[in-house]
Amino acid sequence: MGETGFSAAEDIARAFVRARRDRRALATYPGPAPETMDQAYQVQDAALRHDGRAVGGWKLGKINPPHLDRLGANRLAGPIFTDQIVTAQDGAPVDMPVFRDGFAAAEAEFLLRIGAAPEPGKDDYTIETATPLIDAVHAGIEVASSPYPRINADGPPVTASDYGNNNGLVIGDAIERWRDGDVNAWRVELLINGAVIGDARAADMLDGPFGAAAFLFNLAARRGIALTAGQWISSGAVTGVHPVAIGDTVEARFDGRYPVTCTITA
Repeated sequence: MGETGFSAAEDIARAFVRARRDRRALATYPGPAPETMDQAYQVQDAALRHDGRAVGGWKLGKINPPHLDRLGANRLAGPIFTDQIVTAQDGAPVDMPVFRDGFAAAEAEFLLRIGAAPEPGKDDYTIETATPLIDAVHAGIEVASSPYPRINADGPPVTASDYGNNNGLVIGDAIERWRDGDVNAWRVELLINGAVIGDARAADMLDGPFGAAAFLFNLAARRGIALTAGQWISSGAVTGVHPVAIGDTVEARFDGRYPVTCTITA
């Protein structure tokens, strides 16, 4: 993406891949922390090469001030692996694991399914040109978890370097007639153990879920990543990032409907 190689990228990537495979925490960041988004994606790209699992989607996360101006981006992205994508059945809770001594959180998100792959090399998508490539929108929960406990506290480049802090995706029901309405205006709630922890609207988060799709399409083109039909876009935490503990029950509601639920496990 235009920046010279980050010499520590391979070692950091190997350390994170090993920790995830061994299901163990990392007390400290495994090397010099990346300082730019380009360096973060160099670590992420190396980890993808070492990991070898199929990518079934991508998560997007918001970058807040003061990092926004310094990093030159308002979002970050990370892969979601196919073996960590779970479809909820009839609203029944599904088990979703997190790292016991690492970071763990849950996020209510609109999930967009790519229906047609974006044009290779095209990096000027807008909401208007990205939305037609989406063929379904679902209710969902992203499970954010990393072996490194300070994955979010240390800033967006560190977050992006370990798969964007993703550790799974729960796909809820399909949202009917989403093209005819404005899901950005819907009230979204996140509940933990029955208590409402977050309550917001997608319109309050940057330019909404379809803006997240445009961002991902452009970023993937610049990184040389080929997105494919059928992959999911976890478009960003509508109500915020909410810490969870093992044993918690998490529920997301969209417009008072489309409940999706998971139980946090070790």
